[in-house]
Amino acid sequence: MLRWTGLGLVLLLSSCDDLFQYNPNEETLLERDKNLTAKNIEKISRLPVTDTTRFILMGDSQRWYDECEEFVRSANRQKDISFVLHAGDISDFGLTQEFKWVNEIMTRLNYPYVTVIGNHDIVANGSATYRKMFGPLNYSFGFGRDRFIFVNTNSREYAFDGTVPDIAWLKAQLADNPAHQNTIVVGHVPPFDADFDKNLEKPYTDALAGDTTVKFTLYGHQHRFYEGQFYDDGMNYHLTTSMGARGYMIISTWKGGYKVERVEF
Repeated sequence: MLRWTGLGLVLLLSSCDDLFQYNPNEETLLERDKNLTAKNIEKISRLPVTDTTRFILMGDSQRWYDECEEFVRSANRQKDISFVLHAGDISDFGLTQEFKWVNEIMTRLNYPYVTVIGNHDIVANGSATYRKMFGPLNYSFGFGRDRFIFVNTNSREYAFDGTVPDIAWLKAQLADNPAHQNTIVVGHVPPFDADFDKNLEKPYTDALAGDTTVKFTLYGHQHRFYEGQFYDDGMNYHLTTSMGARGYMIISTWKGGYKVERVEF
């Protein structure tokens, strides 16, 4: 009897491969789930450009799948939104399945979405999955009058070794702006957080404050709303709260100005 039970279990497992994930860190993805950053930037590039661009900043979806579903319903009710920025911590434990679950929810948005990597997304094999599913950890794109620079600011996960954030890359991106577009820098960990490399805090903030095209910069991580000139250098820092706290921001930009609205759902 025991032998038949064991054989039946083996047959069940062998016939139901799609029900079991043998390694939670495996990076198996369908083609539709790969290179999402490039695919969504292409969608954004085809959107009509108007005098004012409105986009959503949300973040820290992690294990809050139900709340993320509610965010999508709330976001889809907003007017004149071009795209959504996810400020990182897509996953909680860096597991491929977590990224898949969140992406499945986010694809129900009426808008394309792009992401920046969060510290939880680097745990385990997370950064490898992120690269396959989304793309580079540092990248940029332009839309209308604005240029968006997404930078990995998760210094603690690199043992504060001086490589994250990549200041040289950031400076090169800031300098490469011949059209003088408004520049918006997006990270996960803000520079005044303990998870940001203190040796890189001043070079990073000086780079932002020293560029006249950068009026404000965006983050998540702290699971709270925040806005202010933290360093008294003219640079405005904005943090959005988590999906668990049921909030996000709508940001409107136009020539010479911008506005930030908080939304709770």
